[in-house]
Amino acid sequence: MKLYFAIIIIALSSAFGFGQTADLSIDKAVHKFPKTYEGTKLEHVYVLTNTGEAPLEIKDYKVVCSCTKADLPDTAIAPGESFDLKVTFDTEGKYYFQDRTIYLLTNTKKEMHKLRFKVNVIPRNE
Repeated sequence: MKLYFAIIIIALSSAFGFGQTADLSIDKAVHKFPKTYEGTKLEHVYVLTNTGEAPLEIKDYKVVCSCTKADLPDTAIAPGESFDLKVTFDTEGKYYFQDRTIYLLTNTKKEMHKLRFKVNVIPRNE
């Protein structure tokens, strides 16, 4: 009988653990840089906050061009904690209006979160 109650208690405590998930809040997910000359390396910091109840893991990121890089955290972000995600964009060979998207792959229910930045790049010869 004691074994039966022990199994029920373990099962119930495990069930509560399964309900906990990480959630991601992004402060200003879209950033607009001022007009910039070609060849400039731009940097911006996005503030990411774990608003969930479990550690937030940012597993990877996807971008269209290797000119855009993101510095991911080395460890999980604890519930209630924030992380400054630095993104760099090399404007070398880029001209006029640029609208870039960074997709963050996470352990949240949504799994993929989107960051964007925009910039008008003035070619060197203008």
